Amino acid sequence: MLLSAALLATLSGLGLGLSLIVAIGAQNAFVLRQGLRGEHLPAVVALCAVSDAVLIAAGVGGAGAVLERVPWLLPVIRYGGAAFLVWYAVLAARRALRPAALDAGDTGARVPLSSAVGTCLLLTWLNPHVYLDTVVLLGSIAQTHGEQRWWFAAGAAVGSVVWFSALGYGARLLRPVFARPSAWRVLDGSIAVVMTGLAASLVLAPA
Repeated sequence: MLLSAALLATLSGLGLGLSLIVAIGAQNAFVLRQGLRGEHLPAVVALCAVSDAVLIAAGVGGAGAVLERVPWLLPVIRYGGAAFLVWYAVLAARRALRPAALDAGDTGARVPLSSAVGTCLLLTWLNPHVYLDTVVLLGSIAQTHGEQRWWFAAGAAVGSVVWFSALGYGARLLRPVFARPSAWRVLDGSIAVVMTGLAASLVLAPA
């Protein structure tokens, strides 16, 4: 009976975790682009998965209640995240307008590992939706599983590993398409639009 309850909690966490994470967003767009370019992918995938696991554990451990008791914290994260998303949107728009930097085989355009890691961390930890999804929502639902809540957390964390690995390493299947500069222009243009929309949604969202 204990095993079946643990398995049920794990599968519930896996399903809910995947349903929350499989959406167009800043983090996913960045992982996709890194996968297409083949740049620092192990570090990027690991950082995203570990960050999610830490946030999920924090939510299950009760950090969501702390966020609710510190009402000024989420607005700070919201506006800081919006500012960063606008900056990232500008960079994506500039890439879309510079055909010389869009060749998938251009090794000279590779970004340093430190830049990729820094951008990945900022896109993850400055995104208020990450806290709402992992810390507050997953953390709250995990409590409904009682003693099995950590199995629920483990399932959600596994979901993050599966998704980011599939997104990053699966992107190589699209490389023939992105051998054309026009495809990179479309991708970066789309990223710029998505980032701008996310920034606007953060600023305009009701407090």
